[in-house]
Amino acid sequence: MKTENSRNGSFWLRTVLIVTMILLAAILRVAPHPWNFTPVGAMALFGGAMLRDRRLAFLLPLLAMFAGDALLGFNKLSWLVYASFLVNVAIGRLLKENRTVARIGGATFLASLQFFLVTNLGVWAFLNSFPRTPTGLLACYAAGLPFFWNTLAGDAVYVALFFGGFALAERLVPAIRQQSRPKLSEQ
Repeated sequence: MKTENSRNGSFWLRTVLIVTMILLAAILRVAPHPWNFTPVGAMALFGGAMLRDRRLAFLLPLLAMFAGDALLGFNKLSWLVYASFLVNVAIGRLLKENRTVARIGGATFLASLQFFLVTNLGVWAFLNSFPRTPTGLLACYAAGLPFFWNTLAGDAVYVALFFGGFALAERLVPAIRQQSRPKLSEQ
């Protein structure tokens, strides 16, 4: 019984720490920052990789984005940005069982790249900023390149902070280390 309570306590302590880190990222989103240098993409990757409950992993980034947009304002492409961050959660889910520095780095690059491709396609398709021609699409992507570098840099910094900070917490507080989740019959 003591081992079951210990596992259950460890599970909840771990979950509370992950959710707290995600909420911190949501708060940082509304703080002043360079364009596209935000923790949201990293938060979505981290939540996808670390939260066992798939529904919670997908819901938290949406709630964080919605709360931030309620303060900052919504725009025509908000739905597309939300969808892109859900893709980041899915990419994070691929890290769930095997989190190495190389895999996390690759996932970070992939998440930043898909965000750039999806959101710039949305700018081209739904805003009147560029002609709706192949040349206009290329011009849109070229104009968005500086934002891509900010997205990639922000994702890299925050991914390092989230995953590195969590790994440090696991090392310093052994109770946070992942153990098998208690079964319903054991609770």
